[in-house]
Amino acid sequence: MTINPQIFKSYDVRGVYPADFNEEIAKKIVKAYIKLYKPQKVVLGRDVRESGESLHQVSLASFLEAGVDVIDIGIVSTDMFYFAVGQLPVDGGITISASHNPREWNGMNFCKKGAEPISSETGLFDIRDLVIKNDVNVESENKGSVEKKDISEDFLRRVASFIDLTLVKPTKIVANANFGMDVILLNKAISMFNLPLTVIPLNAEPDGSFPKGPPNPLLPQNRKEFLDLLRSEKADLGVSWDGDGDRCFFADETATFIEGYFITALLATEVLKKHPGAKIIIDPRLVWATQEAIINAGGTPVICKPGMTIIADRMKKERAVFGGEMSSHFYFKENYNRDNGMIPLFLILEMLSKYNTTLSQLVAPYTSKYFISGELNFETEKKDEIIQAAHEKYEDGKIEFIDGLSVEYQDWRFNLRKSNTEPLLRLNLEARSREKMEEKKSEVIAFIQSFGAKPH
Repeated sequence: MTINPQIFKSYDVRGVYPADFNEEIAKKIVKAYIKLYKPQKVVLGRDVRESGESLHQVSLASFLEAGVDVIDIGIVSTDMFYFAVGQLPVDGGITISASHNPREWNGMNFCKKGAEPISSETGLFDIRDLVIKNDVNVESENKGSVEKKDISEDFLRRVASFIDLTLVKPTKIVANANFGMDVILLNKAISMFNLPLTVIPLNAEPDGSFPKGPPNPLLPQNRKEFLDLLRSEKADLGVSWDGDGDRCFFADETATFIEGYFITALLATEVLKKHPGAKIIIDPRLVWATQEAIINAGGTPVICKPGMTIIADRMKKERAVFGGEMSSHFYFKENYNRDNGMIPLFLILEMLSKYNTTLSQLVAPYTSKYFISGELNFETEKKDEIIQAAHEKYEDGKIEFIDGLSVEYQDWRFNLRKSNTEPLLRLNLEARSREKMEEKKSEVIAFIQSFGAKPH
């Protein structure tokens, strides 16, 4: 069997099922994971995808045949998987998921003990090399045992521990699960903690066929439906998760979508009230609002290359208490430094109640001052050439290479980077006025397109 090495990404394994990723390949990957890490006991989970059940079964069988005990947590959100590996007495784990990719994709996400991530730099490419060489023999005379476990209540108790539940006031929420698990989890939390929340559900029943397209809240077609419902219901808040639930996105009471950049600034200020003087991890795509929020709240911003495994590792190294990405991954020290899609909702609910305010008012100090382009993507084979040319064109600005090229001037800045997962060049630009943002956005787009790059 020929294995496409491209399915081994920076942070996980992802490929089209069954052409690039299937049961036979899953079996080999599990065996390579066992050979490399020699676990005695693991967690195994999966997301709602249609191909997940058979991939889950062969993965389970592969662990058991090799003498590895398995705690089978069933269909879960990815952040539930991280919690399970961190909380339970295991040596690591695998969840079968392709995050927000289209329905025909599937893949695997890996942890070591304590929910520590496995990335291309910390073992994932070693797994790849074993698989490609077919060096995966891990047979054992002793077979492993399997224990099925529902971890949802323990997970929700951990989420709830981040706030004072008694402060939460009646709030009407439009909640879009994008056919994943999160509306079910939210309703379970309401029942467990007797929370005064009214949930208007959208795409709330788990459905791995993703009938409305890729379960990605950033797609315009997903965003419109969500915001229209928020408007018609006159709700106080909107929350939308991606298909595997590890990212959450918010809209305010005016049905305005709030970028993850501004939510990071907001959450950082709140977390710093409980952890004065702490370090907060941010990514370099957009930085002015987050830096201002963190410094004003007495914290220290640490700029780090984005990526769910990279930031988790940097959180641990810096002993940071919180990390946030523009892509709406939010990381918490008390959550094994991993990202979580439910904790941010609870924190925002507490803030709305505690300060008797609205989300639009909470983010106004940032949205009124910093104007952003949104992430603009371009298809091109000339990614390196364009980045080098942009460096030369804008060399009079303050230059950084933390992730791609960042250029900063007094009244505007931009970041140009290669996608880790797609053949795309990504542009993010911010300015201190809407006029400057629009002017410079047009200028940089024209420059990128002069190399034949096409908007994606």
